[in-house]
Amino acid sequence: MGKSHTQTKENPGLWTKNFTIITLGTVVSKLGSALSGFAIGLLVLDYTKSTFLYAMFLVIYNLPKVIVPALAGPYVDRYSRRKTIYGLDFLSAGVFGLFAVLLQVGWFNYGMLLIACMLLGCIDSVYGVAYESLYPMLITEGNYSKAYSIASTLETLTTVMMVVSAVLYNTVGIVPLFLADAVSFLIAAICETQIRVEEPQAGTGDIVNFQRYKEDFKEGLSYLKMEKGLLVIAVYFMVTMFAEGAFSTIVLPYFKAAFSNGEYIYMSVLVFLVIGRFVGGAIHYRVKLSTEKKFAIALGVYVTISVLEGTFLYFPLMVMRVFCFVIGILGVTSYNIRISATQSYVPDERKGRFNGIFNMMITVGMLTGQFASGVLTTFLPQRGVLTLFLSVNLVGAILIMGGNRRHVKPIYNRQA
Repeated sequence: MGKSHTQTKENPGLWTKNFTIITLGTVVSKLGSALSGFAIGLLVLDYTKSTFLYAMFLVIYNLPKVIVPALAGPYVDRYSRRKTIYGLDFLSAGVFGLFAVLLQVGWFNYGMLLIACMLLGCIDSVYGVAYESLYPMLITEGNYSKAYSIASTLETLTTVMMVVSAVLYNTVGIVPLFLADAVSFLIAAICETQIRVEEPQAGTGDIVNFQRYKEDFKEGLSYLKMEKGLLVIAVYFMVTMFAEGAFSTIVLPYFKAAFSNGEYIYMSVLVFLVIGRFVGGAIHYRVKLSTEKKFAIALGVYVTISVLEGTFLYFPLMVMRVFCFVIGILGVTSYNIRISATQSYVPDERKGRFNGIFNMMITVGMLTGQFASGVLTTFLPQRGVLTLFLSVNLVGAILIMGGNRRHVKPIYNRQA
């Protein structure tokens, strides 16, 4: 008789206490961040009336993510990841509370906002590495795919809350949204203090020993070079984020310029991306992809997303919504295959360094895409620039991932 798939003491299932806590904490913090995040973008656009300055705002926010994640990796592999994430959430709560006070007394200007965004970028950079390295340690064996289907679905909360954020921004202003963000981070931090997990990597060396830190950093680079499949994945996703940088820079300004109340039209289109992600997350929670077909599915997804994102602005609004729905489903599929494969493949003691270098590479791609697309839109049509960038992504999918399938397939086509 085969083994039962029901929850047992030996196999407690996915929803353990730790996984439940980290999921609830993520929900709360993402709700708050989404409220203020989209509103800040609207504030910058309204204040500057410039797509280029909006792009610069995005670049400044992401600038720390070029180097900080890679620097944080060795630290995360020596120190408690649990303490790092709840400590940074407490800090974020204080920062957003301070922002609310400063804005309330009228100390707002574009330069101050850029400085604030750089600080938040530093916090998010370290937090992202620690969170991504702790999260797989809270997943029971055999449940990686299901867990990351939940994680990918939670990512859609940021888009869901855009509707609420836009309405509140236009009615009550941004100060209450910053206060909501402060409260959400505080609640998330309190939840995260209750996580109980063994962290074998914590305390394995002096985290302030600079020589040891350099050795750990070099070891992380050597590991990525040695693992050709991981290197190919990282390089391709750097190209993907280059294209997504253009997408995030161009789409909202395009709708604001092309339509009256463009931010609401934008949300009416992008909400179908959210719906698609929810549907995709539900599918991946219940259905496991065939192990030997994961790479082929992923490559097909990369090509299809490139075509749809690169052309959707040329179509009527209803067709845009259909495209976004499909992109949402495919985006969850891409995320689930990639992250469940890599996080189950990389050893726990090296996760911090791998995630740090990976995040650094994709941020370089994102920043380059945001800046370059912002410059190009000053003298070229926005839709044409977006098509150009997604064409680069299409070529990258075919040449980088398709051309190196023998290295990537052993990582993607495995049980996770």
